[in-house]
Amino acid sequence: MNRSDALGRLRDVVGPDHVLTAPHDKEPYERDWRGRYRGAALAVVRPKSTDETARVVAICHEVHLVIVPQAGNTGLVGGAVPSGDAIVLNVGRMTKIRALDPINNAMVVDAGCVLQTIRDEADQHERYFPMYLGSVGSCQAGGLVSTNAGGTGVLRYGNMRDLVLGLEVVLPDGRVWNGLRALRKDNTGYDLKQLFIGAEGTLGVITGVVLKLFPRLTRSATAMVALGSVDKAIALLHRLQASVGNRVEAFEIMSRSQIDTVCRFGHGLKNPMPLEANWYALIEIADSDPDWDAAAQLERVLGQAAEAELLLDAVVASDLVKAERIWALRHNVSETNKHAGFTISNDTSVPISRVTQFIANVDARLAALKGATINHVGHIGDGNVHVVVVLSREIYTTPAACEATAAEVNLIVHEESVALDGSISAEHGIGQMHVDRLARFKPALDLELMRSMKALFDPLGLMNPGKIMSR
Repeated sequence: MNRSDALGRLRDVVGPDHVLTAPHDKEPYERDWRGRYRGAALAVVRPKSTDETARVVAICHEVHLVIVPQAGNTGLVGGAVPSGDAIVLNVGRMTKIRALDPINNAMVVDAGCVLQTIRDEADQHERYFPMYLGSVGSCQAGGLVSTNAGGTGVLRYGNMRDLVLGLEVVLPDGRVWNGLRALRKDNTGYDLKQLFIGAEGTLGVITGVVLKLFPRLTRSATAMVALGSVDKAIALLHRLQASVGNRVEAFEIMSRSQIDTVCRFGHGLKNPMPLEANWYALIEIADSDPDWDAAAQLERVLGQAAEAELLLDAVVASDLVKAERIWALRHNVSETNKHAGFTISNDTSVPISRVTQFIANVDARLAALKGATINHVGHIGDGNVHVVVVLSREIYTTPAACEATAAEVNLIVHEESVALDGSISAEHGIGQMHVDRLARFKPALDLELMRSMKALFDPLGLMNPGKIMSR
């Protein structure tokens, strides 16, 4: 069977309207949202169900046709962009919420369910799904799982790996592995679902997810704090945790340059306090206790921190609207950096005790870059501070110049992270952006075991080749 015949069979499975072959129809699926990575697909196939997905994968396996799994395509490392002649298998039509069990605090969703839809559905049942990031209105469950996404709630709830109870996966030969069990404890051998979380579609196509839910939050308070140093931010976080315990919902840090970028390119976004400090923290505490006065406790802790000279100034949001305005500064970072120039966004992590040294080392080595703004933003409570370098388009006028500088910047950031016992990726993944650097920084035995796993699941090498590891 040739590829033309295979496309005909794929049309029979998903319908002719959902096998896209015209260049203008394929184009949105062949590039990442930042426009940095572009590829060429033989076709874009959009199944509606697990059964259709399995039949599509089986046909591709039969004719040795490469598959690039794709969900919301909001990633930052090119992991869902085709490289070479391939089928893009987009799960965006798979949008069912299959079940919600409030007693078990679990929800079963299709891989194409948008994160905002998941959060809204949980809320209607007085439950809470804590994953939150800037692309909440477009990212989808399958992509969140495949990249082991993080977001602003990692400090309290963990990455997606900590929020997934079960998975349904179409394997590279078309068989369906059904691991949709909503158990908190299952000690019957290898935990197979963990192999697919963070695998970026290289081991199979995720079609269904069991998500862990929590009681709906009823009380919260948000503040923005001006700080003199990163050390002060870490000390403030520890003081806050000592006072409110696990009620710290989020604690994000932003450099002055990053907030300036957001306000200049954010179409009406404004900083609620004078932009005079070097660092700012965005803080939220929350709980389900209806009798807890979150604002009073947050004000009390911040007052004590001010007396201890840990902070320079603070603004506590007096209502939900003001809180949302504060958090809009954080959640518009990626979009505003994109508008500001060519963005080089890093995703490293180091032990929290070494964050200050990491930032100092990186800043010192990047200081010589011309026409570059160095921003810092991220989840300081887990050591994941994003180094974002924005290049002026007036100086860096060609893709070649941008990519050459990006390679230089990434190498510096990764070297400093690894030197401090860190990782070159905390939540964005490897994709195609960091394949060479993973091979350089990952221990040889780790790479050997990863390649063995890939060969076991996908001996023909058809699932998203060139991502995470070289072909």
